[in-house]
Amino acid sequence: MITSTANVKVKRIVSLQKKRRLREEEAVFLVEGIRMFREVPQERISEVYVSDVFYRKERETLERVLSGTRIKAEILSEQVFTHLSDTKTPQGVLCIVKRREYSLKEMLKSRCPFLLVLDNLQDPGNVGTIIRTAEGAGATGIILSRDSADVYNPKTIRSTMGSVYRVPFCYAEDMQLVLDKINGAGICTFAAHLDGKRVYDEADYRKPCAFLIGNEGSGLRNDVAEKAKEYIRIPMLGHVESLNAAVAASVLMFEAAKQRRK
Repeated sequence: MITSTANVKVKRIVSLQKKRRLREEEAVFLVEGIRMFREVPQERISEVYVSDVFYRKERETLERVLSGTRIKAEILSEQVFTHLSDTKTPQGVLCIVKRREYSLKEMLKSRCPFLLVLDNLQDPGNVGTIIRTAEGAGATGIILSRDSADVYNPKTIRSTMGSVYRVPFCYAEDMQLVLDKINGAGICTFAAHLDGKRVYDEADYRKPCAFLIGNEGSGLRNDVAEKAKEYIRIPMLGHVESLNAAVAASVLMFEAAKQRRK
């Protein structure tokens, strides 16, 4: 059992929690909590750390998830686990997971692409919520501008509630080029924009489509919005001008999902 916060493994985990560059160098991310642990793809598990209490209470769960692998969980004292955890109320299990890399080319090969393009979204919680909602609505992929929040930020990961394991996503080094490729593939690009002439539920999303969602405060950048084939808007009552980015994306995605069900 690891009982010291000075332990080399503990120090490495703390660094992985805090440093995006280190996570990128090792091509891993961290997940916490029993639900995220239960859903992790077995072949992507790299390391597992559990508290002493978790080990005693959930030993069967631990053995079931790790069955067929050569991975053995490291047991930590409660104090040490609390030290390395990124949550206020740790559940006692932390897993280091190997990343899976996706490409735009893969996403464009979908039978009927249904994409989200996120331009400079800064809030990890918003990005995580969009990933989770994308899975629920049946989106086939998400493209993020390079200056958007880190999908592998621990807060983003928690907000995905496991969808990060299953929803394809990639970062765009050159958003202009990426949008040209999306448009060139016959995918209709819709910008969620205050200048939209058509209300969002009047458009046809049964064909290949992509929604462009902009920054929480300033919306889509002009050079990104200009690449859209159509501007759409979500009508507002009262004095509300716009919705939270994740909420707006959810409204659009589930309208598309509704149309596609029909």
